[in-house]
Amino acid sequence: MPKQSPVPDELTKPFWDGCNEGRLVLQNCKSCNLFNFPAKTACTRCGSGDNFEWREVKGLGKITGYGVVNDSRIRQLQEQQPFNLAVISLYEDPEILFYSHLPGLPANEVPIGADVEVFFEDTPATGQKVPEWRLR
Repeated sequence: MPKQSPVPDELTKPFWDGCNEGRLVLQNCKSCNLFNFPAKTACTRCGSGDNFEWREVKGLGKITGYGVVNDSRIRQLQEQQPFNLAVISLYEDPEILFYSHLPGLPANEVPIGADVEVFFEDTPATGQKVPEWRLR
């Protein structure tokens, strides 16, 4: 399924650079040990804005919910309809959520609670890699 090409900015560049290297890295507050995703200028828990690091996570999680898109307004996705839009919760921090089309899984055949792992797909416009998820 074609993906839109994100344009990294100064705040998100470490995340997207990690994707290009095949690694899932998240902003982590060293003051209170909270992952912030997407990246923030200040920690959502303690408010610190100058005590961040980028930490690699394993990229493992589970499917916590999904919907099926039958009528997308995004033209480049319309040819793939219907398709899954699953919610992925990371094992390292269940409050961090990603969305996935679950490539290879037929629409409406999503096993809630199933284990998934991240992989990275190129986007056609820029070649920027983006995280995607598949069953383990």
